[in-house]
Amino acid sequence: MPIMGRSLGAARLASLLLALCLLSACGISIDADQVRVCRSTLPALNPGAVITVERVREGPAPRSLRVDYVAQHPDRPALERYAICQFAAEGLAANKADLVGLGTEEGPMSGASLYLLKRYYLDTPEGAAGDPGSRADADVADIPLSVAYWLQQILVSLPRTAIYALLAVSFALVFGLSGRINLAFGELAAIGSAATVAGTSILLGYGVSSPVLGLAAGLAAALFAGAIHNAVGGYFTIGRITAESPQPSLIATVGMSLFLMEYLRLVQSPVTVWLPPIWSEAWPLARAGEFIVNLTPITVITAGIGVLAASSLLWLVQATGFGRAWRASADDARAAALMGVNGPRLLLQTLGVAGAMAGLSGMLIVAQYGGLGFAGGFQYGLKALIAAIIGGIGSIPGAMLGGFAVGLFETLWSAYLPIEMRDMALYVALVVFLIFRPGGLLGFKDPTPRPV
Repeated sequence: MPIMGRSLGAARLASLLLALCLLSACGISIDADQVRVCRSTLPALNPGAVITVERVREGPAPRSLRVDYVAQHPDRPALERYAICQFAAEGLAANKADLVGLGTEEGPMSGASLYLLKRYYLDTPEGAAGDPGSRADADVADIPLSVAYWLQQILVSLPRTAIYALLAVSFALVFGLSGRINLAFGELAAIGSAATVAGTSILLGYGVSSPVLGLAAGLAAALFAGAIHNAVGGYFTIGRITAESPQPSLIATVGMSLFLMEYLRLVQSPVTVWLPPIWSEAWPLARAGEFIVNLTPITVITAGIGVLAASSLLWLVQATGFGRAWRASADDARAAALMGVNGPRLLLQTLGVAGAMAGLSGMLIVAQYGGLGFAGGFQYGLKALIAAIIGGIGSIPGAMLGGFAVGLFETLWSAYLPIEMRDMALYVALVVFLIFRPGGLLGFKDPTPRPV
């Protein structure tokens, strides 16, 4: 009961935090990609001047923004100027960064001049590199540089740890019940990513470009796609293979993984479809001199969704009929069957929940990084399996802990040690755990559940 109470409290807290994040995100009216494009025009408007951006705010017209700045020429006094940029679209629309109008205090720029500016400056590497950036004088706490760098790395790792944790939980759910490892969860994450893009694209086809609605549609599509694909595939690769040894099912899930990979390649083509970045405005949190620790709204939202999903899953296993049946069958399937637990139906339900978690992780990948290729899920699935083993495969809290540990390990290794050796070090850590603690951090001493 204390565990259940803590899980329920964590779920409520995560729900509240996620709701606050989404409400705050709804109020974000300035798109970071549009701000970057508008700032990049300033060096062309002021040749030879040093540009200092003072303020960015909404413009006087829809889909426009105003940048107030100071232009310092070497041979004359500083000038306070502004530029108003008009864009073709907003939200999740692919052409939201397309500049269609530009004006200054001297008046609007002609269509021909705007075309030349875009064609021969903004669309070149020099134009992209010419962005003067925003002011680095954020009113935040000043902390030591080493602490600031460490804090930034931790914040950057939040979405990746949430993704690994959800995928590791998928492995733990299926293994804890059946003693079988499904190696197709990485591809199921890619299925969830493709479903997220498809759901968002359907809304865009109807002219709805709201990021909140697009995120909601992508979430629903990813959950459904992940659940149905894993339920059907797992039924044949795990449910129908009744051999005592887990090896036939393991080989079958390898085939399922390859099938899903090719299936995605044929359905969505080898070309990855990317969604434009949303809610990527940097929020300053702390600073160390010129180094500013930033956090983006989409990072908060993706991490919040991951925490909410993990807390909800803990509550599901601890406080519902499904959870009681799952725990009973995981402990002793024959005794649970004698007490009325329908084993085949429970397996299908477990496969559906695990597939939904994998699909959700794919949705988070799209929200945070923009997209995932048809073969991109393999690495995520492999590292999530390592996380599940390190945390204690078969233990849901252990799998979550392993996901957080692997995400943090990757981030800190990349920050302080040679990045090309990061994956090798992770595999070495796996070998160490398999030798000295094969049951993982929160699992049993043995690598498989204890016999009853």
